[in-house]
Amino acid sequence: MALIAPRVTPGLPADDARNLARSLQDSNDITVFVDGTVHRLPDEARDAVVDLLGRLGRGEAVTVSSVEEMLTTSRAAELAGISHTYLRNMTDRGEIPVEYRGTHRRIRLADIMAWLENQKKTGAGNEETTSE
Repeated sequence: MALIAPRVTPGLPADDARNLARSLQDSNDITVFVDGTVHRLPDEARDAVVDLLGRLGRGEAVTVSSVEEMLTTSRAAELAGISHTYLRNMTDRGEIPVEYRGTHRRIRLADIMAWLENQKKTGAGNEETTSE
């Protein structure tokens, strides 16, 4: 699968952000209309749309991009919000599964997402300290 260039959207103006945040308060119900037809989104897609709208409602800039199934360690580290070195150390310890393509490590998107979900559930922050 080829990657499509990320789309960056600046944060909404303050009034628009407040109105959107107010609309999303206490609601996860999102109705999508495409050419006048209502579409019910699968839970994962709905959650992504609610997250996107929530970030815009807080006035945050947002980047939307696609991700390939097999990631380089650099891309996986970027998605996880950790350094490349820290991720490589975790793969060396077997904490995150890795596959090799020749001498290059590749990590499944699902494995990074599972690791991130586990971090959220356990409330664990990573042990890494960076000065970035």
